[in-house]
Amino acid sequence: MFEPLLWIIRRDLTIAMRRRSDIFTTLIFFVIVVSLFPLGIGPELETLRLIAPGIVWVGALLASMLALEQIFSADHRDGTLEQMLLTPQPVSILVIGKVLAHWLVTGLPLVVMAPLLGLQYDLSAAGLGALMVSLLLGTPALSLIGAIGAALTLGLRSGGVLLALLVLPLYIPVLIFGAGAVEATVSGLGGASHLSMLAAILVASLVLAPLATSAALRVAED
Repeated sequence: MFEPLLWIIRRDLTIAMRRRSDIFTTLIFFVIVVSLFPLGIGPELETLRLIAPGIVWVGALLASMLALEQIFSADHRDGTLEQMLLTPQPVSILVIGKVLAHWLVTGLPLVVMAPLLGLQYDLSAAGLGALMVSLLLGTPALSLIGAIGAALTLGLRSGGVLLALLVLPLYIPVLIFGAGAVEATVSGLGGASHLSMLAAILVASLVLAPLATSAALRVAED
């Protein structure tokens, strides 16, 4: 079971490295979105500290959505996805492998970049640490939830718009607890409870999202 999983991850990472422009597009979009607000709002540090968690998390959420449509679409167009669904391995293994590869390419770079961008908002060391941990727990959940929408809109016209309408409401809890963890840490209240909720959402997504995505992929290919 682990051999097909590793094969899918290696394959998708190799393809992603051949299309580095997609990776840089996501990162540049994230940097631009997060960096524009300090320029527009002004140098008032108290205000910047107050809005920092929400701004960084919204930027990460929108950036992660840019590549969602590409999780299955290329394999669907060339027939690779249909062949994968015919293999004896569980479809959920295929889904987990593709989602993990997607997160390594899009989510993990956002986690690494976030503390550097957080310095623009004068976040403390504790706030930057909470930001990294919250993104480390939240961005995989975003990828897992987004995979459901990507599978449901596979092959549809204007699928990107419909994908955003489907997944944005499901992203709201992740956004609330992710930004709340940083805000609570910065204010001195402690963000452990918010991080625990993020971890619970991640576990629930890891269990339920592959099953829902597998069913949606079978419907799309039938």
